[in-house]
Amino acid sequence: MWGDESVTYQLAHRDLSQIWLTAQQIDLVHALYYAVMHEIFRLFGGGLLTLRLPSVLAMSVAASGVGLLGLRLAGPRAGLLAGLVFPLLPQVQKYAQEGRSYAMVCALVTWATYALVVSVPHRARWRWAVYGSTMLLACLLHEFAVLALVAHGVTLVVSRVPRPVLRAWSVTAAGVVAGLLPLAIRSAGQSGQVSWIGGPVRLRYFLVVAVMGVACARAPLGVRGPVRLSALAVPILALPGLLLLIVSLVKPLFVDRYVLYSNIGIALLLGAWMDYFHRRQRSSRTAWIAAVAVLAALVPPSLSLRTPQSRSNDVTAVGAAVRKEGRPGDGLLYLSGRYRAFTAASPEDTRFLTDLALAQDAVSSNTLAGVELPAQDIAARMLAFDRIVAVRGPAGAQSPTTPQEEAKTSTLRRYFREYGTTHVNGARVTVYVRGHDPSPKAGAGSDGPGARGGVVVSRGRLSMSARAGRAGGVPAVTSSSPRWVPPAEAVSA
Repeated sequence: MWGDESVTYQLAHRDLSQIWLTAQQIDLVHALYYAVMHEIFRLFGGGLLTLRLPSVLAMSVAASGVGLLGLRLAGPRAGLLAGLVFPLLPQVQKYAQEGRSYAMVCALVTWATYALVVSVPHRARWRWAVYGSTMLLACLLHEFAVLALVAHGVTLVVSRVPRPVLRAWSVTAAGVVAGLLPLAIRSAGQSGQVSWIGGPVRLRYFLVVAVMGVACARAPLGVRGPVRLSALAVPILALPGLLLLIVSLVKPLFVDRYVLYSNIGIALLLGAWMDYFHRRQRSSRTAWIAAVAVLAALVPPSLSLRTPQSRSNDVTAVGAAVRKEGRPGDGLLYLSGRYRAFTAASPEDTRFLTDLALAQDAVSSNTLAGVELPAQDIAARMLAFDRIVAVRGPAGAQSPTTPQEEAKTSTLRRYFREYGTTHVNGARVTVYVRGHDPSPKAGAGSDGPGARGGVVVSRGRLSMSARAGRAGGVPAVTSSSPRWVPPAEAVSA
């Protein structure tokens, strides 16, 4: 399980009212998905299988839709091949096994596209209603599904459909945008949650499939339906990604999974091209050799996508490292606080440790990582422990420069030394021990200063409850406790 899946797992276990209150602060764009997963968990249990199975089923539904699109636009064999190619695409394989909304969005966009193709010749209002409601649901699950709406419009214009069809599509599209607008306006205030998007844009997959798609579209693929297959597939393949790249010139937003549904286009084009290639070949041997070669080329990425290293982090490994390195009574620190979400999905991993910075847990505060204490209180609690397990980002990761984070790092640097670090995918788990005591076995329950409950800071004495609460309990700090001072002013205990 990786970080985003962990968030799904945690929020889907909350009540619907808690999901709604949390969404007012963060992740409003995914609120509907969390609500859907909450109901699925309620019906079928909240395990890892239940977390990922909806995505697997959604991709299966999407594959069937791709097959029907190919059948309607290029014939039975092209449809069959397109439906078989789709689940083999590396990006589709990746997100078919992930507990996030992208597979569901892809399935909805696929069937909305099919509803559009069916609506062009028939023009019945109920068909347009089906198209519009399916697109709106996709957009409410993820806002960037609206970019598929633009691709659909380009398809109709390029195909030179009658004006009544364009008018019906325009009215339907306006309804979808109007339905999405409240969510878009409210979620714009949470734009900080995508501040992590930056640096070099990963375009390799997008560019490869775009070039392949355009090359396939140049072949005479045949026309069967109300629109040409290439006129439908090329816009859905290229336009959403291009539009997101253009927007990223102003604010970085391009992430390939946001336009996962663009794989519909490349699957249709590859299926139709293979059908064309098969018709041209007098011998089926060449076709079979080509098919085997393609399948063989897909084996390495397919195997790689099924390893933890295929994700940017591994919260299961983080929790296991904390459980291994931590001992009952140790302090637990997150650098920064957002990494608290890495261990929240498995509370057993931190059950016997004391979260030194936590003031209010994630559930009661309706947040993803809880609310932390003021800087001086965090420093005071750290000084009551001789052994601290810290969850940090990978080497080179930047931490927020908040007073709390500065207090954590300054106190560690001044009073503790690093005893050992376990490196896992996307994080580091480091054990710190008090500099005056070389023994790594001294926890809050030992005979060190932390156990006695008092350490000298500046000229005052810090009186703290010896009973530190487990997994985030807050020891009482008496009114006589001195304020926390920066290391430059502090005197060693």
